[in-house]
Amino acid sequence: MELREIPRLETITEEEFVANYVKPQKPVVVANITKDWPAYQKWHLDYIREVAEDKIVPLYDDRPVTHKDGFNEPHAKMKMGDYIDLLEKEPTNYRIFLFNLMKEVPSLQEDFKWPELGIKLVKQLPMLFFGGENSKVFMHFDIDYSNILHFHFHGKKQCVLFAPDQSKYMYKVPHSLISREDINFDNPDFDLWPALKQANGYIAHLEHGDMLYMPEGYWHYMKYVTPGFSMSLRSLPKKPIHFAKAAYNVLVMRHFDNLMRRWKGQDWIDHKNEQAIRRTHQDLGIWGK
Repeated sequence: MELREIPRLETITEEEFVANYVKPQKPVVVANITKDWPAYQKWHLDYIREVAEDKIVPLYDDRPVTHKDGFNEPHAKMKMGDYIDLLEKEPTNYRIFLFNLMKEVPSLQEDFKWPELGIKLVKQLPMLFFGGENSKVFMHFDIDYSNILHFHFHGKKQCVLFAPDQSKYMYKVPHSLISREDINFDNPDFDLWPALKQANGYIAHLEHGDMLYMPEGYWHYMKYVTPGFSMSLRSLPKKPIHFAKAAYNVLVMRHFDNLMRRWKGQDWIDHKNEQAIRRTHQDLGIWGK
């Protein structure tokens, strides 16, 4: 895969952000945008343990999807304090995904500021994401095709992105938001996944306080280099085609997929995974794989 480093800026104006990145739908990292937030000083794992120690949090790992899994259904639950102890003790695949910790701990809402960057952000409480050393978030795109402002705290994180026009190379699983889960995007086997050789993407390395802008519908694969956590703010898609796809995903696709899982069981999951290869190779004229 061809991966270009995402531009990294220290600061950016509202006009520059809209003209150079939102309108052309290009990703960017901005380093100093959180420097005046209380979160920049406070948001480390020790602080989260202090304010949310007894909160029960949902945990996810990297096990393959099965027909028994509901849409975004967690694999385990744990007290936040115990989970942070685990993060600091040893590598773990357990992650917190799309958790509204600010609803559980309202004081956290005072620690960040809604950035003024020329896009209308959805003013619901932001979701937080946590991961242990070397834990990975499989390659996917978001169900609502939002423009994402992704802020990282405590430690380092690697992000690999692909624009929507690269979907034809991604071995997308039908009726879902993911690529084949058995692809190692750190070191893909091009004999097994030859279409990926044609994919052109981006890579970013985030540190404490960095913001990554992910344009609407971008594929993303996240790897926690060290234990840490992130927060995402969202802006609804501007392109009519993306807005329509988001509506389809929310109103039709996820319900159809859940219905088929209940009806066909694991055969439905296996069929989708097979179709991900077949469709990708047929569309690109790759035969005999």
